[in-house]
Amino acid sequence: MTGPLSGIRVLDLSRVLAGPWATQTLGDLGADVIKIEKPGGGDDTRAWGPPFFESVETPGETMAAYYMSANRNKRSVAIDMATADGQALIRQLAAECDIVVENFKVGGLAKYGLDYAGLSAVNPRIIYCSITGFGQSGPYSDRPGYDFLVQGLGGMMSVTGERDDLPGGGPQKTGIATADLFTGLYGVIGVLAALHHRDKTGEGQHIDMSLLDTQVAVMGNQALGYLISGTEPTRMGNAHISIVPYQTFATRDGHMILAIGNDGQFARFCTAVGREDLSGDERYRTNPARVTNRDSLIPLLEEIMLTRTTDEWVELLEANTVPGGPINGMKRVFENEQVAARNMSKNIIRGNGEAMPTVASPMQFSKTKVGYSRPPPKLGEHTREVLDEILKLGPSEIARLKAVLGE
Repeated sequence: MTGPLSGIRVLDLSRVLAGPWATQTLGDLGADVIKIEKPGGGDDTRAWGPPFFESVETPGETMAAYYMSANRNKRSVAIDMATADGQALIRQLAAECDIVVENFKVGGLAKYGLDYAGLSAVNPRIIYCSITGFGQSGPYSDRPGYDFLVQGLGGMMSVTGERDDLPGGGPQKTGIATADLFTGLYGVIGVLAALHHRDKTGEGQHIDMSLLDTQVAVMGNQALGYLISGTEPTRMGNAHISIVPYQTFATRDGHMILAIGNDGQFARFCTAVGREDLSGDERYRTNPARVTNRDSLIPLLEEIMLTRTTDEWVELLEANTVPGGPINGMKRVFENEQVAARNMSKNIIRGNGEAMPTVASPMQFSKTKVGYSRPPPKLGEHTREVLDEILKLGPSEIARLKAVLGE
């Protein structure tokens, strides 16, 4: 493995999305990630499909796209942690690791001696990141947490969806698991900060990540707007609470986004469409005025936007330096010249020479490159390799542990 975290080893006791997203990011950065999975089944997301990647080289072998999306650059080790021997193996691995990431319920690993107290006893330098729905403290700490539930509790669904007074109005979750993904990324930030602290002091620590904490935090301007004003933000569909015009519009052949963020852009837009009267109107000259008078301005813009196709609008807006663009499905996303130029779609080559698709990391380094050396692993693919390489277990000892390893 290469990358800025080359030489760092991660013990991944997580499954599904928030934890695996964090450990995949660490793996992309060059860390050696050892994913512990339950023999016989592994991470739940291995079965979350369709769609499934189907191996051409090995007919009948499949892997869920969901699992693949969060588990590249890892080695899979099958260990039954419900057994004493399995727990002993995991403790031995923790002694050789820098970081542990887990997303069991609060206290779920204590009975195995694999919680922070147990693993820091064998490795005081360990950085141990726990990801739960509601954190290690508070009245909800014992509850299971799910992204959908947390989007509702944390306010995301109160501002996502069409206005209640319009057709289709009502709360909506986001199209991706934002609470999970943001928590995974914040978990990485916490781990990197803890690594820096350990470099200075030699001491490890416990990082307590909560889906709900993260969801509240990423409400950003909506949350702070409420704290300042006391006014509840509402669902506005694709419109923006503080910027006008900043929303979707129907065009002659579909829909597109107009994202005008300042008065100069609005003036250029009006000039481009021959409606300088609008930018000269005191009701619309400034953004605060446009926000106040959106109900009269938006219908005028809706009429204008229907006069051209989406592609015609994109060309006109680009020519006049006005932000706007199409609403792409995944096909057009990966056909987009900018996405292609940034190499956001890659293949990772398996040991048998077969190419597995992956979406690239968005991190672009000038020196320490993101790596794509390990495709998402088959369940237990690296069990013997890791036990031999890291724990120096011989064939006889591994043979004794066959039941624990699911072999």
